[in-house]
Amino acid sequence: MFDLSFFVLTLPILLVVITVHEFSHALVADRLGDPTPRLAGRLTLNPIPHIDPIGLLMLIIVRFGWAKPVPINPYNFRDPRSGALLVSIAGPVSNFLFAWIVAVFYRTLPLDYAGLPAAVMSYTIFINLALGVFNLIPIPPLDGSHVLEFFLPPHRYEIMQQLEQYGFMLLIAIIFFGQPILFAVIDFLYRLLV
Repeated sequence: MFDLSFFVLTLPILLVVITVHEFSHALVADRLGDPTPRLAGRLTLNPIPHIDPIGLLMLIIVRFGWAKPVPINPYNFRDPRSGALLVSIAGPVSNFLFAWIVAVFYRTLPLDYAGLPAAVMSYTIFINLALGVFNLIPIPPLDGSHVLEFFLPPHRYEIMQQLEQYGFMLLIAIIFFGQPILFAVIDFLYRLLV
């Protein structure tokens, strides 16, 4: 059921969290020598270049959406495989770091835990953890698929081709059937932080 108050509270948080995630991909690629994200206007904390209209609409309707992928050219890296890995993990790492920073303030500031500032911080922590955990699932086009690809021996790359072919269906299945496991992991991390 659509909850307007929840939507008004969480949409700005989602936009910030997604922007930081995508900006982190772009920043690491740029630092490793690939100007592609900068030339595409993605090396920015402005959320507008990162928004995919359909992904945002899906986020509003079903609370599952996506941003525009950051374009990179791994051949601009000194080592294309390790460069692509570092760019891929930069997004989830930024989410975990963001969650930890907010959690430090959440635990140390004298907050009224029933008030709005505490709710905003709590949602920020949870959404960051959810985005970080979800993106580490090793299914294309999620960041975890590039981590898996890095560790696969070259003669096993057909696994990635099969995952790419069925990636969307696998993601839908995880969203519908894997939620209890995902939420258990996210809740465990949340409890560690707060």
